[in-house]
Amino acid sequence: MSTPVVTFFNNKGGVGKTSLVFHLSWMLSQMGKVVVAVDLDPQANLTSAFLDDEELEALWLGDAQSASGSTIFQCVKPLTEVGDIRDPVTRQIAPGLHLVPGDLALAGFEDTLSREWPDAMGSGNLYRPFRVLAAFWEVAQRAAKAHQADLVLVDVGPNLGAINRSALIATDHVFFPLAADLYSLQGLRNLGPTLERWRSDWRKRLDNWPNPQFELPGGLMQPRGYVLMQHMERLSRPMKAYKRWADRIPAVYSDSVLGHPMAPDSLPARDHDCVARLKHYRSLVPMAQEARKPIFMLSTADGAIGNHAMAVRDAWSDFKALAVAVLERTQLA
Repeated sequence: MSTPVVTFFNNKGGVGKTSLVFHLSWMLSQMGKVVVAVDLDPQANLTSAFLDDEELEALWLGDAQSASGSTIFQCVKPLTEVGDIRDPVTRQIAPGLHLVPGDLALAGFEDTLSREWPDAMGSGNLYRPFRVLAAFWEVAQRAAKAHQADLVLVDVGPNLGAINRSALIATDHVFFPLAADLYSLQGLRNLGPTLERWRSDWRKRLDNWPNPQFELPGGLMQPRGYVLMQHMERLSRPMKAYKRWADRIPAVYSDSVLGHPMAPDSLPARDHDCVARLKHYRSLVPMAQEARKPIFMLSTADGAIGNHAMAVRDAWSDFKALAVAVLERTQLA
């Protein structure tokens, strides 16, 4: 039985998606869940959030790393030649929290994925196309099995390319981090139809290989809701602008992602598709980055005193509520 894969996906950078995955991974591990975080963004921002510069240098530039599965790219690189997937060498971040590190070189795997996508609908030997297309899922499952993980959390880049398509093929549950602005709203209109197309296209490919020689992901990509990021609380002009766009999200999400057109005047009083609204915690962000730990684990030794200490407690409550909601919506509670 495979381990559930949860992916956080959007079509706009800069909304705090990687930070969300970072904090949620930590919170779930603090709640007793065993988590494997997989960095499938070629920018590797999640990896740089978990590891310091010395660790990154050893990971990406060390001579011994080229023949290992120390990054996601090193795991799948043999598929670009004549080899097979390597077992991942995960990094333990904390008890119950393990990382499959990202790699800037992963961008080079995009062409391989693009070439094999049409070949999976061919009439020839289908082993290689499916081995390539399902490689991310296979790496994630091997890492999860090695640590008896409860779930896999995946961070991806903000685009609709071949890497993200294969990442979503490997996904059971999808959450959408959004900002309250025009760009996120337009991105949401693109994401829903794209997910439906990828889901449908993967089903066709699975039907084309009715007796696969190895296990394949189902490509469920079930939307489980959105997280509204950088929530503004003060009654000011920015708050009004924020509310203007935030109020439009429920109808767009229902129409574009769920396929249920909804008139704005028919929206319920409470939007059940909104998993959480997370505040920005502006003053704590640089402090947490310096300490290389989540905001809600900052201590007085890190400088979290006075109002900062109160904000740390608020952050713990916010991310705990988010983690509980994610577990409930994915039936992992």
